[in-house]
Amino acid sequence: MAYFCVLTGDIVASTRLSASELSAALDAIEGAAEALSPLLRESHFARNRGDGWQFAIPSPRLQARLALLIRAELRTLGEAFATRIAIAEGDGTLPPDGDLNGASGPVFTASGQLLDSLEGPRIAHAAGGALGAALRLFDHISEEWTPAQARAIAPMLRIKPPTQTAAASEIGITRQSLAQALASAAYPAIVEALAMIEETP
Repeated sequence: MAYFCVLTGDIVASTRLSASELSAALDAIEGAAEALSPLLRESHFARNRGDGWQFAIPSPRLQARLALLIRAELRTLGEAFATRIAIAEGDGTLPPDGDLNGASGPVFTASGQLLDSLEGPRIAHAAGGALGAALRLFDHISEEWTPAQARAIAPMLRIKPPTQTAAASEIGITRQSLAQALASAAYPAIVEALAMIEETP
């Protein structure tokens, strides 16, 4: 067994999406971890049950950032795109081929059971506590993001975010528009909170 942080989720109201829209949503979720490379280079991702997905990551301290990145990348596709995210930490076993659909152990069970019971908040942590409280607030704040706000905040959630000038150029808006979008998306408070979470031993 090894220690993992597992994020399990499913697309909300997936039956309202076309096959191509559902595929784009799952692609966006899978791509969120790429923004956290190289620290998540050893992450594992799987799709399951049609609209379901799962991450197993080796760096638990990045779990809140990854959850927010998933929310941001999805919301950039439009307001109709959303996912639930159930997070747990603990021991688990991967099969030799690394396929999460064949994984087992307490952490995978805890994450899956949390997802099955998740009502109301769409981001939650099985352990609760301070991290669970922070994720509850992140969920509330990010649920209000518009696609434009999500598009602005996504590059700024990377491990080494670009300057605001570079980020504005990357997404094709003015630096002033980016700054306004970040402020209205509560980015300054979010990035400070993430730093506190990730600095905690």
